[in-house]
Amino acid sequence: MHISRLKFSLLLAFMMMSWGLAFPLIKISLQDLSPINLTIMRFFVVCITLLFLLLIQSTKFPKLSPKDIPRIFILGFFGVITYHLGLNYGEQYISPGAASLIIGTAPLFVVVSAIVFLKEKVTKKRIAGIFLAFTGIIIISLWGQPNLEIEVKYISGAVAVLVAAVSAAFYTIAGKKLLSRYTALSLTTYAMLLGSIGLLPFLNSSLISEVLQISLPSVVSILFLGIFSTVISYMLWYVVLQIKDASEISIYLYFIPVITILIDLLVFREAISYLFLFGAILIILGLRITSVKDVT
Repeated sequence: MHISRLKFSLLLAFMMMSWGLAFPLIKISLQDLSPINLTIMRFFVVCITLLFLLLIQSTKFPKLSPKDIPRIFILGFFGVITYHLGLNYGEQYISPGAASLIIGTAPLFVVVSAIVFLKEKVTKKRIAGIFLAFTGIIIISLWGQPNLEIEVKYISGAVAVLVAAVSAAFYTIAGKKLLSRYTALSLTTYAMLLGSIGLLPFLNSSLISEVLQISLPSVVSILFLGIFSTVISYMLWYVVLQIKDASEISIYLYFIPVITILIDLLVFREAISYLFLFGAILIILGLRITSVKDVT
């Protein structure tokens, strides 16, 4: 698959902006919904959207092979259940700075997994760029905002976020292997639909009572989270995985906390420090070092 460098950059920019917006929108939605019910409502929107696409664009979806169903279910399970529930649960018991620091390990897990399972050749230059960017994440997580605290109330919260980071890496690596047989849209659709089945045991009466009292900002947030942050961005993530190595594009994930903090600055009037700017510069330099090949 070949696309221009400009188009490739725009795809990544859209994903990072969409995922960066997700965190403040989750903060808004959690005012009306529990973490579990937020995940259920988000993926209710996801499933409705994907089923609609499957109905109107059925000819563009490769037939789902029966032998791939268990693999894609596991892919969706990690992409839906363990990632989102782990992150939502963990953020209740650890500070945002601690969460950003732990979830920032996801690209490192991607690199290690890409070397082991995809046999990708990772150059010293790429490793240096990734660790430079990770240093930027550490600085932003610890000192990016005044009075920022790194707090872990319960170790289970930190473990849950770490599981989410590992799940994100698994979703990337396992998905790349399946992209040889499925398109980005079809694999995203099958993984999300099958993975969402795992949410059924979490359904309870509190969902109805919370939805009946939900506010308009939360409704808008959930729609954005479902359509833009999940359906479109997850599909685009698999598109770029078809173009470049997983170990190379994983570094772009470090832009998410930068975008999130900038949005907090604009929307919630949160302050930032000069060290935030320094950390952001390190991330950009790390990306620059890592981007060895041009997209043609």
